[in-house]
Amino acid sequence: MLIGVGLGPGDPELLTLKAVDVLKNSDKVYVPGRLAKDLVAPYADAEILEFPMIRDIEVLNSLWKENADRVAEEARRGTVAFGLIGDPNFFSTFSHLKKVMRKHYPDVELATVPGISSITSFAAKTDVAVESSFEVSDGSEIGHKIRLKATQPKSIVKQLETEGYTEFIFAEKLFSDKELIIRNKEEIPEKGNYFSIIYGKK
Repeated sequence: MLIGVGLGPGDPELLTLKAVDVLKNSDKVYVPGRLAKDLVAPYADAEILEFPMIRDIEVLNSLWKENADRVAEEARRGTVAFGLIGDPNFFSTFSHLKKVMRKHYPDVELATVPGISSITSFAAKTDVAVESSFEVSDGSEIGHKIRLKATQPKSIVKQLETEGYTEFIFAEKLFSDKELIIRNKEEIPEKGNYFSIIYGKK
């Protein structure tokens, strides 16, 4: 099993209890750089995997495959953690690694442990209170949308379809004992609650 572990923005005190637990109990821990290695040092002896910031797609694909080969062999035998700054599902190295793993090693189980992302850490450090809709961008074309407080999920899906979105996930009360996740568009209900979310992808 391979688990992407969010380490937060860089403050050791902002690691979650879940992250610490996974790091302590993994058979092998990898990180993409020195800052991440220092953050996990109290809990595990991590090894750095190189992910260079280059634009040559052929070289990149070769490096991603080499790293995936290395990780897959160990993830088949036990639990491997990949710790990274921020959150593993937001603009992260783990997202790329996960794609390569799913392509070449679909038998390896994948999971993620969320971490405090740059978005929420920015708001905390700058005293910015986000109380209405906002946009996060890295300059690329917008291809995803998350709608919070989705009390009318079926209606929201229909609206998003007019904007070009084609894939949807309905989620409610995440990480609680009443968690609900629906990936089939036809099964998304008419009504949700305050803790409901609709995710759309173009």
